[in-house]
Amino acid sequence: MSFVDASMTREVKREIAKRPVDASELEVHVIHGVAYLRGRLEKIRGYYEDLDLNQELNVIIKSVRQKPGIRDVVCEVDLGGPTLRERLAERPVRRDKY
Repeated sequence: MSFVDASMTREVKREIAKRPVDASELEVHVIHGVAYLRGRLEKIRGYYEDLDLNQELNVIIKSVRQKPGIRDVVCEVDLGGPTLRERLAERPVRRDKY
C-alpha cells in the first residue's frame, strides 16, 4: 500500500468514527483513490435506539466521496439487525402456568 493510500485510509476511518455506529467489523481500504468499505455496520449497543443504519451508511458514503483524492466508493456493507430491545419488543411474552 502506498503512502498516499495509507493516508487516505486513515482519513476515511476517521470520517466513519465520527458517526454514531459500531464499525468494529468494517474493513476500510483505499487503493488508487477508490475507497473499499466491506463488512458489517451495527448500532452501538445501548445507545441511539432510533438510529437508521441505512441512513447512516448513506451519510458515510457521501462524506467519503467528498474527500479530496477519493475517486469512487465501493460499498459491500451488511447492516446489523434489530437491537436486543427491538427483538424483545417484537416477541410475544410467554407465560406458562405451573
